Amino acid sequence: MEILVTYDVATDSGEGQRRLRRVAKVCEAYGQRVQKSVFECLVSMAELELLRHRLEQEISIKEDSLRIYRLREPRERYLQVLGRRLEFDLHDPLIV
Repeated sequence: MEILVTYDVATDSGEGQRRLRRVAKVCEAYGQRVQKSVFECLVSMAELELLRHRLEQEISIKEDSLRIYRLREPRERYLQVLGRRLEFDLHDPLIV
């Protein structure tokens, strides 16, 4: 399934800045960054649960906000982009 992960981490402290980096690293392991705090991911149900668990371990429930949206598929049919478009295919292999 294709999902969208968005987050807003409070960065007014050093710990908040570290949380922000850790959240981004977790998301990078599952998908592609499309904006500063937005990732498009292609995951199975098991991977989604693992991703959610890992993110819960990194954020502060009292200070941060994290949202996971399931995208309608096929994504290309429902996606509208204004401005700079990052070109990649979630279904292609990701080479790091």
